[in-house]
Amino acid sequence: MWEHSDLEAVQTLAKRMMAVLELSGSPVGVRLLHEGSELPAGVRVLNQYRYCQALMLARRGEHVLLDGHGIACPAAAAAFGFRPLPKELQSGRGLVGFGIVKDPVVGQKMFEWMPRLESGWLRQLHLYPLDEAEYEPDLVVVEDEVEKLMWIGLANLNVTGGERIEASTAILQAACVDSTIIPYQEHRLNMSYGCYGCRDATDIGQNETVLGFPGDLLPAIGEHLEYLAEKAMPVSRSKRALAGLEKRQS
Repeated sequence: MWEHSDLEAVQTLAKRMMAVLELSGSPVGVRLLHEGSELPAGVRVLNQYRYCQALMLARRGEHVLLDGHGIACPAAAAAFGFRPLPKELQSGRGLVGFGIVKDPVVGQKMFEWMPRLESGWLRQLHLYPLDEAEYEPDLVVVEDEVEKLMWIGLANLNVTGGERIEASTAILQAACVDSTIIPYQEHRLNMSYGCYGCRDATDIGQNETVLGFPGDLLPAIGEHLEYLAEKAMPVSRSKRALAGLEKRQS
């Protein structure tokens, strides 16, 4: 359990990230609650919500809980180990029905290779706006315009000593798998293009996407975002080089 002063630091880091990147909502703190985890009091328990919708609520300022009974998306439920994947999805036929793939074998492989948590390990998911954090986040998930998330990726490159970011996605389960489970299991930042489901079920814009990283990387990523905000970010956003090109062409 973090000390109160540490949680104040998390809130400050989140607020600075929102200000520096001009985010339209809060980064989301995600806790994976299992047996023995401290449960939050007075938090809204969701029923028949998708995980990506829970993220949307937390991004807007709500503190929510989601469990195996309340989660509506069968693919996310399977990824979190709440219940088995329905046979229609296992076979790939479900994705054919959605118009996502032509060949059911393609859909079948997409789910065979889906990273997932051990069945029964997870009890609940606790999601909350990070700028109001009262608990240590296991993961931080950020959804916004691509250019804004690019800077988080660049900050992460500074943290890892220049190691290239490997993005893993099936253009399915961008929120649950790509931005939560993969960062948790592999302890690294993962970037996604968004997916069929979250673009249908949430308010994510066509020019927006989502990424996630382990919560213990937040201080280092925040430090390097501050560094990028001093020079690289304002210069890039000014489009000075483009202005120079246009001037030469006029």
